[in-house]
Amino acid sequence: MTPFRAMHSAEAFCVSLAAPDDFEGWRDAARRLIQADVPPDRIVWDSPADHSADLFAQGERRLPAPPAHAPQPRASRDFVQYAKSAILHSDSKRFSLIYRLLWRLQAKPRLMEDKADSDVRSIDELARQVRRDIHKMRAFVRFRVIEEADGERYVAWFEPDHHIVRSNAAFFVRRFTTMRWSILTPRGSMHWDGEILQEGPPATRADAPAGDPVEALWRKYYASTFNPARLKVGAMLKEMPRRYWKNMPETSLIPELIAGAQAREARMVAAGGQDLGERPATLAGMAEAIRSCRRCAIGCTGTNSVMGEGPQTPVLMIVGEQPGDTEEQQGRPFIGPAGQLLRAHLQDAGIAIEQAYVTNAVKHFKFAPRGKQRLHQNPTAKEIDVCRWWLDGERALIRPRIVLALGASAARGLLGRTVSVQKERGIPNLLEDGSELWITTHPSYLLRLQDHGRAEEEQKFANDLHRVAARVSELSR
Repeated sequence: MTPFRAMHSAEAFCVSLAAPDDFEGWRDAARRLIQADVPPDRIVWDSPADHSADLFAQGERRLPAPPAHAPQPRASRDFVQYAKSAILHSDSKRFSLIYRLLWRLQAKPRLMEDKADSDVRSIDELARQVRRDIHKMRAFVRFRVIEEADGERYVAWFEPDHHIVRSNAAFFVRRFTTMRWSILTPRGSMHWDGEILQEGPPATRADAPAGDPVEALWRKYYASTFNPARLKVGAMLKEMPRRYWKNMPETSLIPELIAGAQAREARMVAAGGQDLGERPATLAGMAEAIRSCRRCAIGCTGTNSVMGEGPQTPVLMIVGEQPGDTEEQQGRPFIGPAGQLLRAHLQDAGIAIEQAYVTNAVKHFKFAPRGKQRLHQNPTAKEIDVCRWWLDGERALIRPRIVLALGASAARGLLGRTVSVQKERGIPNLLEDGSELWITTHPSYLLRLQDHGRAEEEQKFANDLHRVAARVSELSR
């Protein structure tokens, strides 16, 4: 039972929780406090990580029993979700904040909808920081193998900002079910033996191994997959802050890889821009030649090439990244989920897709097999640059007046350089043949987004298409 310890005032209470992430204990205590009509300013919350109430405790007494007719506290679904996240935060005032919101919800049931309220903003910020910490742990934990008497164990060291270790353990159990592993942190440790998950005490960096022979292979793999054409140092540091680097074996390579990125990209462009002979003089001849193209690794996977389709002399040409699984099987561009979304938005903007020539920057499907599934993989800068020869050939034959690039890969295929879609969208570029290039996001990007983030980006996408539709209308007169 959660103890309630009396403070100096006879009407004030200290609630001691069993753990810093003890949501169930907090919820049970909060329910009784609300029913007993105890306001927020009469409560001090304490947990093993805070010990804030010990200064005030003078003996213990039970909270007065709630009246028999006391109703159950009101708590919206949004509040419960926020509370479960925010309680994992390291801020010692989190328990008081969550209880104060619960107290106010009793008189204002829709309080969580008021995004201007200071308490609502505060709990939203705590929850956001916790979610980010959970994401960082999942992304940056690196296991090192050690030999034990009963076999190999994989041990990782991580330094979370908040009390996320227990709540995050289920993810690692699902992800590494067949491994025996331990995750050590200053806030506690978790140990999985393949069947049972056990908690352990806090650890220090010295308790974790310093490295293992597998790390050399991992660093070699990381260096080989580093793509300079997609390098954005600011975005990389935002997603992978330097304070995590000391526990990640591959990060020792990053300064050197960044330093050589521009030179490597220049070499990729040069390799992609080499003279590959005379292009076919017709779209049919182009399609036949693309089927047998083996100039990059994607063409060597045994997949079918997908040629563009549409009228011979369109005003508008639409360029995507590459065919997907559905497109590769049926041999037509943009007929899968992303294509359906694109077609719906084009129709809303007043563009009939049958009047546009639709194609991709890369003509074969790049994928990674996962059982019976084929999961999309982004083409590298070199692969895009090699296939640019075919894209330029298509454009020279159909001579569009407007080209719409869907995503960074399509834009690179047309411009030969790395492009920031968010910076260049909605602004026409003039291509060397005099046609206008408009850039927007790829519809598959919208499909990956969730909730309000998707709605916002989808509206931007719709706005971009309406601008293009207006230009198509002007040039078609």
